[in-house]
Amino acid sequence: MTSHDDGKENIDNTEVLDEKPRRIILGLISQIRKGTELHRISLPAFIFEPRSMLERITDFMSHPELILRASKQENNVQRFISVVRYYLSGWHVKPKGVKKSYNPILGEFFRARWKFHDNTNALYIAEQVSHHPPVSAYYYASPENNILIYGTLRPKSKFMGNSAGTMMHGETKFHFTNRPDEVYRITMPNFYARGILFGKVVMELGDKTTIICEKTGLMYEMQFQTKGYFSGAYNSIYGKIILISTGEALFEISGKWSDIMYITNLKTGKKEILFNALESSISPKTVEPEDKQHEKESRKLWSKFTNALLVKNFDLASQEKFLVEEKQRKDIKLLEADWKPKYFTRNGTEYLFNHMHNPDAIFSL
Repeated sequence: MTSHDDGKENIDNTEVLDEKPRRIILGLISQIRKGTELHRISLPAFIFEPRSMLERITDFMSHPELILRASKQENNVQRFISVVRYYLSGWHVKPKGVKKSYNPILGEFFRARWKFHDNTNALYIAEQVSHHPPVSAYYYASPENNILIYGTLRPKSKFMGNSAGTMMHGETKFHFTNRPDEVYRITMPNFYARGILFGKVVMELGDKTTIICEKTGLMYEMQFQTKGYFSGAYNSIYGKIILISTGEALFEISGKWSDIMYITNLKTGKKEILFNALESSISPKTVEPEDKQHEKESRKLWSKFTNALLVKNFDLASQEKFLVEEKQRKDIKLLEADWKPKYFTRNGTEYLFNHMHNPDAIFSL
């Protein structure tokens, strides 16, 4: 694969496939039908970025400075805007080109921690809690900053002709723990890889997402807009913050999630920058060294596959990927009847971390 820039827009989510990768993709697609669920298909190594989906989720925690002090804001609307800004700030964090993260295997988990400038901390853990259907459960907490985030992702990928789409089912719940019952329920956009049979391959985010907080009486409705054939632009968003009780729109948000997003007060007409991805700095996370990780921790589990990808040895990478997946198939046959997640417990439609009120337990498990 070679990187490629759109002549009119400098974006990183496009690629032109070389002859061999294109031939492999076409050969794979010739064996599947439109509508086939892609998580059942073993995809070629060169389409992967070198990390698991369980680690990819931490991209949404890349800009903690946007939210660390938000719990102390007294104005309900300003707190809501802070959550919206934080939610939108993570989408620009991604590899160049059209890449997907590894599909986690059953029981795989990933842990990380952050230390902030004010000496406060945050901790994160995610686990693959189901294989069929694939479900990832995650938990992030910064107790000193009154922040608790948890949720599930249930991706469902399908072949759609010249496109592949991943529908991101599931929900994230964001809590300010110092404000009882103030919960922000968040949904995700869907992912589309366009041009996989012919033309330039493009990764886009699309469709409607919402953030709803019943306690504050506010809702954010937003559209991730895909580019039309003749018009539009890549990575565009448009949405409004609405007062649930009356349907009145208070603020309008527009721009590009990969560039600059703006917020306009619809009463005063004042327009300001909500978030500038071009000038942002990603907060670094700390992960235990591989020699101290459990056998099923993401980086250790996939280390040989990752190393092969990093040196672009795709034949070796395919072999290492097969070995991990083949071991999973054997393990599932042995464990399927009575397997349960190690770190999360199912509660209705969601999975809760077993130590919800003690995040320090993440690194003593």
